[in-house]
Amino acid sequence: MLSRKSVRIKVMQLLYMMNRDEDLKPKDISKLYWDNIDKSFELLMFNIYLLINITKYSLDDFDKRKNKYLPSDLDKAFRPKFCENDLIHYLDNNRKLKIAFRKYGFENKVDFDLLKKIYYDYAKEPGYLKFLAENSDHESYVEVLLDLYRYAKKVDAYVEIVEDNYINWEDDKSVVVGAMKKIIKEIPAKTDDFFLTYYPDDETIKDFGEQLITKTISEDSALFEIVSPTFENWDSDRIAVLDMILLKMAVCEFLHFETIPTKVTLNEYVDLAKLYSTPKSKEFINGVLDRIANDLLTQGKMVKSGRGLLE
Repeated sequence: MLSRKSVRIKVMQLLYMMNRDEDLKPKDISKLYWDNIDKSFELLMFNIYLLINITKYSLDDFDKRKNKYLPSDLDKAFRPKFCENDLIHYLDNNRKLKIAFRKYGFENKVDFDLLKKIYYDYAKEPGYLKFLAENSDHESYVEVLLDLYRYAKKVDAYVEIVEDNYINWEDDKSVVVGAMKKIIKEIPAKTDDFFLTYYPDDETIKDFGEQLITKTISEDSALFEIVSPTFENWDSDRIAVLDMILLKMAVCEFLHFETIPTKVTLNEYVDLAKLYSTPKSKEFINGVLDRIANDLLTQGKMVKSGRGLLE
């Protein structure tokens, strides 16, 4: 589920935390790293939980319409098919999912009045009205759930629920949204523990992420010796803390991750500087890393395997 970019962000944040708190030791950072990985997966599970429970308010909608003193033709025709379909039934009756939801204590993390508001606001949307008016098959159920999720993740009530419980929402949002789209399109799944396949893979979080954070910490002095000569007239103490961390991480990738192309590493850290550091950091990081990459290549210290990996 997680991309290398997502992992780089987590490593960057933890190294910054370590820089700010002298009491944090490498073993503490390692534990926090794995806790953060688990939180990303938990965030995905929370999104599944929210989606299921938003659709359940179609039953509330059905009861209200049925009990109206003067129901309209639309009220009489309404059926709670939003939640009465094979896709939602599969998720809502999935025993292993329910166990996971209880484990994470999701029921205690949700303001259900906000979920109710999300449903009734969405009930006015063209996609839902079209869904209600037409005969539905599997594809239409998939499309309306995708439409609901696209709508929900943009509204304040949904963001409030998620951000109140998961500070990593903004950083992990893109990968979670991508995983949610896949899940909606794939259900009913072949196995009830299908969600476990979305736990981040070892190649990304262990072979890459764990090694990146471990080596950047353990080789801090050596990395600084490589980085510092490129500052020209800049005093290293005047370099933004986050910029220094990004430079060390990038050089660590240059030296120790031979299957990651040099250009990919450079571009990734320039993007991180643009998103998380100062307005001038993008150009600074780009210039310094370009110079370091050329120096390491000339000195024979950077070895990349595979075609085009030095480009």
